[in-house]
Amino acid sequence: MTERRNGATYAQAGVDIDAGNLLVEKIKPIVRTTLRPGAGEIGGFGGLFDLKAAGFEDPVLVAANDGVGTKLKIAIDTGLRTTIGIDLVAMCVNDLVVQGAEPLFFLDYYAVGKLNPDEGAEIVSGIAEGCRQAGCALIGGETAEMPGLYREGDYDLAGFAVGAAERGQLLPTDDIVEGDVLLGLASSGLHSNGFSLVRHIVAQSGLDWQADAPFAPGKTLGEALLEPTRIYVKPLLQAIRNTHGLKALAHITGGGFVDNIPRVLPEDYAAEIDLEAVDVPDVFKWLAKTGGVAEHEMMRTFNCGIGMVVVAAAGQAAQVAAVLQQAGETVSTIGRVIPRRDAAVTFMGELSL
Repeated sequence: MTERRNGATYAQAGVDIDAGNLLVEKIKPIVRTTLRPGAGEIGGFGGLFDLKAAGFEDPVLVAANDGVGTKLKIAIDTGLRTTIGIDLVAMCVNDLVVQGAEPLFFLDYYAVGKLNPDEGAEIVSGIAEGCRQAGCALIGGETAEMPGLYREGDYDLAGFAVGAAERGQLLPTDDIVEGDVLLGLASSGLHSNGFSLVRHIVAQSGLDWQADAPFAPGKTLGEALLEPTRIYVKPLLQAIRNTHGLKALAHITGGGFVDNIPRVLPEDYAAEIDLEAVDVPDVFKWLAKTGGVAEHEMMRTFNCGIGMVVVAAAGQAAQVAAVLQQAGETVSTIGRVIPRRDAAVTFMGELSL
């Protein structure tokens, strides 16, 4: 092959293949920490997973994909990259477990304007930590360096997870009835929803990311708002497998109680929520006060302290709650299932904002 003298190169155009290869070498040991039965090594053109080796006999596969939203902008602006990957995994695997599925493997997509292998490794370390928390393997991914589409310093993340459940064991069950109990599992904070409003309120407040967080002593505002999304997978799988009273799960993301709980209830039933039973973390109180945000808007935008709702049989709700508490969850009884007359979710009392 003849070469043109002084010809243009890919590197001159802003894409460094060597940096991409270096990133792969840096993350290989990180990725190996997520290996689980059934998972293969990274490095091929596609990730491999053996369902039989994972112990499944007649599985149904469940898939979910998501991103981190504009929480990513805070990670970019602060330079704090080590936990945003946990959020990426959490938003996918929490959606798998609500259907009774065990997360098996995860793939990530990392797009950047200018690739820095060390910074990329920090992000992947967070993704690997999320996978370890969820018990799933990081079996592959894609790194895309795209100058001109992203400014230098900017990046984006997307994730894709696959889980499985034995046929006949998917959630929700078909025996949800009046009187079933609604248990709320505490969130770690904002999780990964509503950050466009969060950033708007922070701009109104006049605080910068390095300022002391008014609601979290000892942390900067940026650090406090980047608290990673709680991953509920392992405790919920214990409750599903060790009790016979868990009927449905609702992951409380954008849309709050109003949009998410009805997705798992039969059409002729509604959720009755006691708002005074919800322990609202200080971050939500600060956002509501600083931004002048009404209670209804808070509940449609944020989880307000409850990241997951469990529908449990009345006679077994205490057992389900005990298993979850022993696994490290903070559990509260926040309501019950009632016959639907009008709205799919009704509220008693007020949030403590």
